Amino acid sequence: MKENQQILTGCGMGDIAPYVFLCGDPARVPKISAQWDDFEEVAHVREYLIHTGTKNGIRMTASSTGIGCPSTAICFEEMVNLGAHTLIRIGNSGAVANEIELGDYVISTGAVRDDGTSKSYVQVEYPAVASYEVVSALVAAARESGQKFHAGIVWSADGFYARNKVLGKDGQLAPMAHGGFEQSWSNDMIQDMKRARVKNIEMESATMFTLANLFGVRAGTICTVSDRTPWSEPGQDMMSLDTNIKGAISIAIEAVLKLAAGE
Repeated sequence: MKENQQILTGCGMGDIAPYVFLCGDPARVPKISAQWDDFEEVAHVREYLIHTGTKNGIRMTASSTGIGCPSTAICFEEMVNLGAHTLIRIGNSGAVANEIELGDYVISTGAVRDDGTSKSYVQVEYPAVASYEVVSALVAAARESGQKFHAGIVWSADGFYARNKVLGKDGQLAPMAHGGFEQSWSNDMIQDMKRARVKNIEMESATMFTLANLFGVRAGTICTVSDRTPWSEPGQDMMSLDTNIKGAISIAIEAVLKLAAGE
């Protein structure tokens, strides 16, 4: 058994670097580590594929989390248990703000906690705020890249089908959940988030930011915009999960190099 072996990932001391990139899809981990100088696979169990390696002499880890906050919280806890102090999510998201286009990047400054997992840790009044150091490094790296990006609040939701809506030909919002299921209290959430100047919607950042502040570590998120909320009929600009993802990965890696250089 490894020293301090973790329950779910099976990782132990030495497997995880201080700087960690998190992504939902296991297929995205090799796309992150491909931009490093070297790496090795340290775990592949359930939804967790984990690579650890180096870039410019800085040790870093990439791990998938699966979809949503519960599995993200497990991964986050185990990474921090093994010495991670800076964790950056590289993901895809849906545009909420009208000015955001497919392929743009969104750097999250904070998150709407529309999830259940963060509420199992701390009361709802506690804010989900990204680390200002991580946000600053991501913004600097994004500016240097010349790519179009936005910074602001992300909406983290648990229900992909429950929270998303379809915009019909008549201009009215319709539910995406099976059989047209919806609750009256959720009908206007998308418009409410637009009015509240929320930038995008995804499913992990609220728990990440909450846990980072509770545990005294740093967290941030950069997402590419792969779709638009509400979805249009017919088809809309169908979700393209890897739209500009390589650029988002490059920005996140550069941000980590900036953070490491300042420490």
